[in-house]
Amino acid sequence: MPDLPVSALLTTLGLSMGVQAVFFVFAASLKTDKVTDLSYGLTFVALAGLVLVNPDSRAPAQLALAGMVILWGVRLATYLLYRIIRIKRDPRFDGVREHFWTFFRFWFFQGVAVWVIMLPVILWFERPGPWSAGKTIGLSIWFAGLVIETIADIQKFVLKSRGGSRWMDTGLWRYSRHPNYFGEMLCWWGVFVFAAGDLGGWIWLAVIGPLGITYLLLFVTGIPTLEKSAERKWGRDPAYRDYRRRTSRLVPWFPRRR
Repeated sequence: MPDLPVSALLTTLGLSMGVQAVFFVFAASLKTDKVTDLSYGLTFVALAGLVLVNPDSRAPAQLALAGMVILWGVRLATYLLYRIIRIKRDPRFDGVREHFWTFFRFWFFQGVAVWVIMLPVILWFERPGPWSAGKTIGLSIWFAGLVIETIADIQKFVLKSRGGSRWMDTGLWRYSRHPNYFGEMLCWWGVFVFAAGDLGGWIWLAVIGPLGITYLLLFVTGIPTLEKSAERKWGRDPAYRDYRRRTSRLVPWFPRRR
């Protein structure tokens, strides 16, 4: 197995943390959470741009993988920025943005998380391979995830924009309580499949990327946070309890019978 590209790993980690540092100074100074999610999406874009700086990184497969990350990051950053402008504040940061070190920890771990999720991309660009069937499969998985995530976000945002106070249970949300997160996981597993055929012995490190975002969304910052919030709002409503019982937690599937 070839030696790990330590220089590339350290450079990309430094860039990821540097982007967080810039946004953190702004956010901490104003005690605002309006740029937290914006910085998340833009950090992926910055890292994808960095690996493309090399003039040799312009083959179709390389452009495709970088483009997948950039498109995903731009879409997410744009959507989340527009959303926070509309809703004014993110309740997840109530009691956090006011405390410097608690707020700092969030930004620190966000920088590390982005770098970990990007490991398949960073490693692949050190020894990229030509287009193959595996890359077509990976691109297809990524595209399906992007479509699902985008539609789910739009459906929920439209409901909230119209003043909807109920839980979301129509459209894709009829088949999954968190279809947007399912789509996000698909995107990053698609990225991994795209790169996997050329990673060789580095695959053990690269797989930490999709496993990492899957773990975060399933057990840390994604689904658990939203499920607790929903339970506080609607946990005593029989209709909501029925929705929870009948609807898949993550993978879209037909509702269970009553």
